[in-house]
Amino acid sequence: MASSSSPLQSPLFSLLSTPGVVVPKLEPSEFNGGGGDGGGDGGGDGENPSQLLTPDLLRRLLDELSPAAARDDALLSDYLLLAKLKLAAASAATSPPAAAAATPSPSSVISSVALANPSPKNRRRSGGLVRVSHLGAADHAYFRVLVRRARLTYDSLRCLYARRRSIRDEAGGGGGGGGGEGGSPGRRRRPDLIAAKTMTDRGLWLHRDRRIVGPIPGVAVGDVFLYRAELCVLGVHGAVQAGIDFVPASQVPEGEPIAVSIVSSGGYQDDEDAADDVLVYTGSGGRVGRNSVWHSADQKLERGNLALERSMTYGIELRVVRAHPADATPTGRVYVYDGLYKVVDCDRHVGRSGCHVFRFKLLRMQGQDDCGLKNLKLAEHLKAQLAAGAKPEGYAKRDISRKRELLPVPLFNNIDEDVDPRLFDYVARPDFPSPAVAPRGCKCVADCSTNCLCEKRNKCGFAYSNGVLLRGRPVIFECGDSCKCPPTCPNRVAQKGMRHQLEVFRSRDTGWGVRSLDVIQAGSFVCELSGEVLTREEAKYVSAEHATYLIDPTRFPERWREWGDVSEAIPDRPPPEFANRPELGYFLDVSRKRNVACYISHSSVPNVFVQFVLYGHDAESYPHIMIFAMENIPPLRELSIDYGIGQECVGMLAQ
Repeated sequence: MASSSSPLQSPLFSLLSTPGVVVPKLEPSEFNGGGGDGGGDGGGDGENPSQLLTPDLLRRLLDELSPAAARDDALLSDYLLLAKLKLAAASAATSPPAAAAATPSPSSVISSVALANPSPKNRRRSGGLVRVSHLGAADHAYFRVLVRRARLTYDSLRCLYARRRSIRDEAGGGGGGGGGEGGSPGRRRRPDLIAAKTMTDRGLWLHRDRRIVGPIPGVAVGDVFLYRAELCVLGVHGAVQAGIDFVPASQVPEGEPIAVSIVSSGGYQDDEDAADDVLVYTGSGGRVGRNSVWHSADQKLERGNLALERSMTYGIELRVVRAHPADATPTGRVYVYDGLYKVVDCDRHVGRSGCHVFRFKLLRMQGQDDCGLKNLKLAEHLKAQLAAGAKPEGYAKRDISRKRELLPVPLFNNIDEDVDPRLFDYVARPDFPSPAVAPRGCKCVADCSTNCLCEKRNKCGFAYSNGVLLRGRPVIFECGDSCKCPPTCPNRVAQKGMRHQLEVFRSRDTGWGVRSLDVIQAGSFVCELSGEVLTREEAKYVSAEHATYLIDPTRFPERWREWGDVSEAIPDRPPPEFANRPELGYFLDVSRKRNVACYISHSSVPNVFVQFVLYGHDAESYPHIMIFAMENIPPLRELSIDYGIGQECVGMLAQ
């Protein structure tokens, strides 16, 4: 092709503009690996392009376009690149369609889009595109449990590897990773990356064999994540670092890349992420370094940029994950799944650094739950108002705890005039019977370490690492008043009280509920369940009507067994040998005295769980009922716990 040719004068573009010759641009759900049913862009007579473009002609045209990438004219190069993709699509149309692999799913319909069938030994992600639809209530519950199980495994592995690295650092052995279970040089020694690698080695990544277009079953709008690797494990976003996840052209029979998700983390100067439902996203490439926000070269319409442009052309929805600053999290930010967006505009202009960049305008699709980022910002605003002494609209009380908690516990009700939680005597901690024998304590003069008395009582090592629960167990022995270690000892966590801004709110679904204005990290302490302590002997004389206000600690299912369980990822890891929990000797009476935890709703798929903790005394039949997060909990999402009884038996706390 002569260098003086323009896009409009090129014989190639004249050919591709002829009605009946252009390859149809189908929605991804209609891709079938063949040439389609005709019907070109020009509204032609529906002839099959394979009848007009022979394989020999296609090869000759592609050979003629091969020097296009070396041209100086950037705009012309972009046009020629698109022309090559059109020819590649036409070439795919001349080949017989490949058989699509069947994908079983519980009573759901999964439409195949150029579904690939990679070798089981190939760990590379599949190029097969599918869209999941027609899910019933049982299907949603099934996938939600599946996602929660994967998140539990990931968080448990990450905590395990973080603890191992901490032990090596204390011993002067450097910041190694997971030893024989995923350790490798460089940045992969990070616990979050080692955990992800361990799961992919064991085949525990979700949807690894397909690329899902649209929502991921079991992942809800507003779900929050602290690490990019977790997004990969769940199939939300398949690239650990790249902001655009796409299927390359080589894996799509139509020969054009397809974008499926993006992560907007403010990595470029030209990003605009201020509005809730509108996002202006800068394309990829052209940066000085991997972590630089400046551009040193013009961006090109290729790879992820081209995939976004093609998604705009086809009208394909994208999953959008938006990063937001969060000082209280380990990474200093939180990633929130914001739902589905569509690219509605694309332009190439001179950016702030003086280089040409692509900017894509994305608009959030209607009919979804509230924007996750919007809830994060709303929670921050409410928290700031409450801290300043104001009482925002809908709040009936700024602090029902009457300063008995470290943080105020507001009461929110924008439904009716009920202020029932204000009428009870608030008790932050239960008043257990005084021990007959003075409690034992460690003699550590600094933070507790290996082989101290408290570590031995916990048997399988300390329960926490950086304030996060490592592994659930029948009972945790924290350091108490009789211990010599300082208040900063890492074995003092739950006893320090609430660290998250919780509030009681009026709910149309559950009567009263509890939610947080902060992001709660999985494995973190949330609050203690408190009330008036009755011995089991005293409880025998309680009337049947009054008995509905008694909480039996033995009725809570042992959900603590799920937290920290890595047996699925490391099957040869020996099971821990925990100390046996003694028989519990009390009930909690919440008829007159209670705290914020008494308003947590019941669920058979909870996001918090009970962990018994003993401190301050040695009466092992009277442990504290501590509540920990089973997953990362976003602000304004209701907390739920499994009471181990029927829904009708826990309704009294919601009244």
